[in-house]
Amino acid sequence: MSKPYSEADFSSQITQDRAWRLREISDLKSAILRADSNLRRVLLRALIAICYAHWEGYVRFAARKYLEHVALRRFQYGSLDRQFLRNFFLPRLAALSVSKTGIAERCALIDEILNSSDYRFSRVNEDLVSTRANLSFDVFTDICIVCCVPTQSFADKATFIDVVLLRRRNAIAHGEDTLVAINDLDQITNETVAMMRAFGDALENHVYLKDYKAA
Repeated sequence: MSKPYSEADFSSQITQDRAWRLREISDLKSAILRADSNLRRVLLRALIAICYAHWEGYVRFAARKYLEHVALRRFQYGSLDRQFLRNFFLPRLAALSVSKTGIAERCALIDEILNSSDYRFSRVNEDLVSTRANLSFDVFTDICIVCCVPTQSFADKATFIDVVLLRRRNAIAHGEDTLVAINDLDQITNETVAMMRAFGDALENHVYLKDYKAA
Protein backbone atom coordinates (compact mmCIF):
# COMPACT_ATOMS: atom_id res chain seq x y z
CA MET A 1 0.00 0.00 0.00
CA SER A 2 1.21 3.51 -0.80
CA LYS A 3 2.21 5.94 1.87
CA PRO A 4 -0.31 8.46 3.28
CA TYR A 5 1.35 11.57 1.93
CA SER A 6 -1.73 13.78 1.86
CA GLU A 7 -4.75 14.16 4.10
CA ALA A 8 -6.84 12.51 1.39
CA ASP A 9 -4.39 9.59 1.17
CA PHE A 10 -4.62 9.01 4.90
CA SER A 11 -8.41 9.24 4.96
CA SER A 12 -8.76 6.90 1.98
CA GLN A 13 -6.41 4.28 3.39
CA ILE A 14 -7.97 4.01 6.84
CA THR A 15 -11.48 4.16 5.37
CA GLN A 16 -10.73 1.34 2.92
CA ASP A 17 -9.16 -0.75 5.65
CA ARG A 18 -12.19 -0.26 7.88
CA ALA A 19 -14.68 -0.94 5.07
CA TRP A 20 -13.64 -4.54 4.40
CA ARG A 21 -13.56 -5.25 8.12
CA LEU A 22 -17.07 -3.87 8.63
CA ARG A 23 -18.29 -5.83 5.62
CA GLU A 24 -17.05 -9.09 7.14
CA ILE A 25 -18.73 -8.30 10.47
CA SER A 26 -21.97 -7.43 8.69
CA ASP A 27 -21.87 -10.57 6.52
CA LEU A 28 -21.28 -12.78 9.54
CA LYS A 29 -24.11 -11.10 11.45
CA SER A 30 -26.47 -11.76 8.53
CA ALA A 31 -25.36 -15.39 8.39
CA ILE A 32 -26.05 -15.78 12.11
CA LEU A 33 -29.58 -14.45 11.73
CA ARG A 34 -30.27 -16.89 8.88
CA ALA A 35 -28.69 -19.94 10.53
CA ASP A 36 -30.44 -22.76 12.36
CA SER A 37 -29.85 -23.14 16.12
CA ASN A 38 -26.87 -25.51 15.84
CA LEU A 39 -25.00 -23.48 13.23
CA ARG A 40 -25.93 -20.25 15.00
CA ARG A 41 -24.09 -21.35 18.14
CA VAL A 42 -20.90 -21.93 16.14
CA LEU A 43 -21.19 -18.67 14.21
CA LEU A 44 -21.74 -16.63 17.38
CA ARG A 45 -18.46 -17.94 18.74
CA ALA A 46 -16.82 -17.08 15.42
CA LEU A 47 -18.28 -13.59 15.67
CA ILE A 48 -16.32 -12.89 18.86
CA ALA A 49 -13.08 -13.92 17.17
CA ILE A 50 -13.81 -11.85 14.04
CA CYS A 51 -14.90 -8.73 15.95
CA TYR A 52 -11.86 -8.84 18.18
CA ALA A 53 -9.52 -9.46 15.24
CA HIS A 54 -10.88 -6.51 13.29
CA TRP A 55 -10.88 -4.24 16.33
CA GLU A 56 -7.22 -5.03 17.03
CA GLY A 57 -6.21 -4.94 13.37
CA TYR A 58 -7.90 -1.64 12.64
CA VAL A 59 -6.50 0.15 15.70
CA ARG A 60 -2.98 -0.98 14.83
CA PHE A 61 -3.35 -0.09 11.14
CA ALA A 62 -4.95 3.34 11.68
CA ALA A 63 -2.52 4.36 14.44
CA ARG A 64 0.50 3.38 12.34
CA LYS A 65 -0.85 5.23 9.29
CA TYR A 66 -1.47 8.35 11.39
CA LEU A 67 2.08 8.43 12.75
CA GLU A 68 3.42 7.66 9.27
CA HIS A 69 1.44 10.58 7.84
CA VAL A 70 2.99 12.97 10.36
CA ALA A 71 6.47 11.45 9.96
CA LEU A 72 6.37 12.08 6.20
CA ARG A 73 6.20 15.80 6.97
CA ARG A 74 9.56 15.65 8.76
CA PHE A 75 8.61 18.37 11.22
CA GLN A 76 11.00 19.33 13.99
CA TYR A 77 9.82 18.06 17.36
CA GLY A 78 9.65 21.64 18.58
CA SER A 79 6.83 22.32 16.11
CA LEU A 80 4.83 19.20 17.03
CA ASP A 81 2.60 18.34 19.95
CA ARG A 82 4.88 17.48 22.87
CA GLN A 83 3.65 13.87 22.81
CA PHE A 84 5.73 13.20 19.70
CA LEU A 85 8.90 14.08 21.56
CA ARG A 86 7.78 11.88 24.46
CA ASN A 87 7.21 9.07 21.95
CA PHE A 88 10.76 9.46 20.66
CA PHE A 89 12.26 8.85 24.10
CA LEU A 90 9.75 6.37 25.53
CA PRO A 91 11.58 3.23 24.28
CA ARG A 92 14.91 4.47 25.65
CA LEU A 93 13.35 5.34 28.98
CA ALA A 94 11.81 1.87 29.14
CA ALA A 95 15.20 0.29 28.46
CA LEU A 96 16.78 2.55 31.06
CA SER A 97 14.37 1.37 33.73
CA VAL A 98 15.59 -2.26 33.45
CA SER A 99 19.29 -1.57 32.95
CA LYS A 100 22.13 -0.70 35.29
CA THR A 101 22.90 2.56 33.52
CA GLY A 102 25.02 4.89 35.60
CA ILE A 103 24.34 8.48 36.57
CA ALA A 104 26.52 9.87 33.77
CA GLU A 105 24.52 8.05 31.09
CA ARG A 106 21.25 9.09 32.67
CA CYS A 107 22.34 12.72 32.75
CA ALA A 108 23.39 12.49 29.11
CA LEU A 109 19.91 11.24 28.19
CA ILE A 110 18.28 14.10 30.09
CA ASP A 111 20.51 16.59 28.26
CA GLU A 112 19.53 15.02 24.94
CA ILE A 113 15.85 15.36 25.82
CA LEU A 114 16.30 19.01 26.76
CA ASN A 115 18.20 19.75 23.53
CA SER A 116 16.15 17.73 21.06
CA SER A 117 13.57 20.25 19.83
CA ASP A 118 15.48 20.60 16.53
CA TYR A 119 15.38 16.86 15.82
CA ARG A 120 12.95 15.84 13.10
CA PHE A 121 10.23 13.22 13.43
CA SER A 122 10.73 11.07 10.35
CA ARG A 123 10.35 7.44 11.42
CA VAL A 124 7.56 5.52 13.16
CA ASN A 125 8.55 3.27 16.04
CA GLU A 126 6.28 0.27 15.49
CA ASP A 127 6.59 -0.82 19.12
CA LEU A 128 4.65 2.24 20.25
CA VAL A 129 1.53 1.12 18.38
CA SER A 130 1.89 -2.58 19.09
CA THR A 131 -1.32 -4.22 20.29
CA ARG A 132 0.79 -6.89 22.05
CA ALA A 133 -1.55 -9.64 20.75
CA ASN A 134 -4.08 -8.66 23.43
CA LEU A 135 -5.65 -5.27 22.83
CA SER A 136 -6.93 -4.70 26.35
CA PHE A 137 -8.38 -1.38 27.38
CA ASP A 138 -5.07 -0.43 29.03
CA VAL A 139 -3.10 -1.22 25.87
CA PHE A 140 -5.63 0.70 23.77
CA THR A 141 -5.31 3.66 26.15
CA ASP A 142 -1.53 3.63 25.66
CA ILE A 143 -1.99 3.75 21.87
CA CYS A 144 -4.44 6.65 22.25
CA ILE A 145 -1.87 8.56 24.31
CA VAL A 146 0.85 7.93 21.73
CA CYS A 147 -1.48 9.25 19.00
CA CYS A 148 -2.71 12.20 21.09
CA VAL A 149 -6.29 10.85 21.05
CA PRO A 150 -8.31 11.82 24.15
CA THR A 151 -9.28 8.71 26.07
CA GLN A 152 -12.32 10.13 27.85
CA SER A 153 -14.72 9.24 25.05
CA PHE A 154 -13.69 5.58 25.32
CA ALA A 155 -13.79 5.36 29.12
CA ASP A 156 -17.15 3.56 29.16
CA LYS A 157 -15.84 0.89 26.75
CA ALA A 158 -13.41 -0.73 29.20
CA THR A 159 -15.73 -3.58 30.22
CA PHE A 160 -16.80 -4.26 26.64
CA ILE A 161 -13.20 -4.40 25.42
CA ASP A 162 -11.77 -6.44 28.30
CA VAL A 163 -14.67 -8.77 29.07
CA VAL A 164 -16.99 -9.06 26.08
CA LEU A 165 -14.30 -9.07 23.38
CA LEU A 166 -10.91 -9.92 24.84
CA ARG A 167 -11.76 -12.41 27.59
CA ARG A 168 -14.23 -14.29 25.40
CA ARG A 169 -11.87 -14.26 22.44
CA ASN A 170 -9.07 -15.73 24.58
CA ALA A 171 -11.38 -18.40 25.97
CA ILE A 172 -12.53 -19.39 22.46
CA ALA A 173 -8.96 -19.30 21.12
CA HIS A 174 -7.88 -21.67 23.90
CA GLY A 175 -10.62 -24.16 23.11
CA GLU A 176 -13.04 -23.38 25.92
CA ASP A 177 -16.74 -24.04 25.40
CA THR A 178 -17.78 -20.42 25.83
CA LEU A 179 -21.41 -19.66 25.09
CA VAL A 180 -22.30 -16.50 23.18
CA ALA A 181 -26.01 -15.69 23.34
CA ILE A 182 -28.02 -14.50 20.35
CA ASN A 183 -29.26 -11.63 22.52
CA ASP A 184 -25.66 -10.33 22.57
CA LEU A 185 -25.46 -10.13 18.78
CA ASP A 186 -26.40 -6.47 18.37
CA GLN A 187 -24.23 -5.29 21.24
CA ILE A 188 -21.16 -7.15 20.01
CA THR A 189 -21.41 -5.92 16.44
CA ASN A 190 -22.65 -2.39 17.10
CA GLU A 191 -20.13 -1.63 19.86
CA THR A 192 -17.21 -2.99 17.84
CA VAL A 193 -18.15 -0.99 14.75
CA ALA A 194 -18.77 2.17 16.79
CA MET A 195 -15.36 1.97 18.49
CA MET A 196 -13.57 1.46 15.18
CA ARG A 197 -15.35 4.44 13.65
CA ALA A 198 -14.70 6.63 16.69
CA PHE A 199 -10.98 5.88 16.72
CA GLY A 200 -10.63 6.43 12.97
CA ASP A 201 -12.64 9.66 13.12
CA ALA A 202 -10.46 11.00 15.93
CA LEU A 203 -7.31 10.41 13.86
CA GLU A 204 -8.88 11.94 10.75
CA ASN A 205 -9.78 15.05 12.74
CA HIS A 206 -6.17 15.32 13.90
CA VAL A 207 -4.95 15.08 10.31
CA TYR A 208 -7.37 17.55 8.75
CA LEU A 209 -7.16 20.04 11.62
CA LYS A 210 -3.40 19.50 11.97
CA ASP A 211 -3.81 18.94 15.68
CA TYR A 212 -0.48 17.12 15.67
CA LYS A 213 1.24 20.51 15.51
CA ALA A 214 2.22 22.43 18.63
CA ALA A 215 -0.40 24.87 19.87
